[in-house]
Amino acid sequence: MQQSLTPKQQTQAWLKDIIVELNFCPFAKRELVNNTIEFCVSSQQQIKHALEEIALQCEYLTNHPEVETTLIVYSEGFKRFEAYLDLVDYANDLLAQLSLEGIYQIASFHPDYCFEGDAFDDAANYTNRSPFPMIHLLREESIERVLSQYPSPELIPERNIDLARKKGTDFFVEYLTGLKS
Repeated sequence: MQQSLTPKQQTQAWLKDIIVELNFCPFAKRELVNNTIEFCVSSQQQIKHALEEIALQCEYLTNHPEVETTLIVYSEGFKRFEAYLDLVDYANDLLAQLSLEGIYQIASFHPDYCFEGDAFDDAANYTNRSPFPMIHLLREESIERVLSQYPSPELIPERNIDLARKKGTDFFVEYLTGLKS
């Protein structure tokens, strides 16, 4: 009998198999290959404690310039998408309070991610759906650097949506379900 994957292993597999292999983020492969992604698995379930952890992860990135980015993986909390969106809002406010706007940026991923105005079952949502709720801390300077070297970066979301719809919802549901088994 195969042992199930830990939340960190599931996240790493999703990052490799979906984000990198489907090229949803053309910049992720380099960081994955170079092992410059910090994976922080969190059991936090309350916003206050999750924000404290986000602040600590920002401090970690500040003190470890060799680490490019951090994925905070909520293995227990923020399963309801609305509660997760509250966390994202508070996390963005936290960056402003800590004078970290312009230094770090937040990207968000959730198993039930749904773009405003899209149907829940639209495959386009899988560009931001993940095995667990996640906060992705990115270095703003790095984003600006790679975007300046990438042709037509504004077309990335459109290309991702088109690809996700071509793959179809069933493809992503099957993949994410397989990670959990």
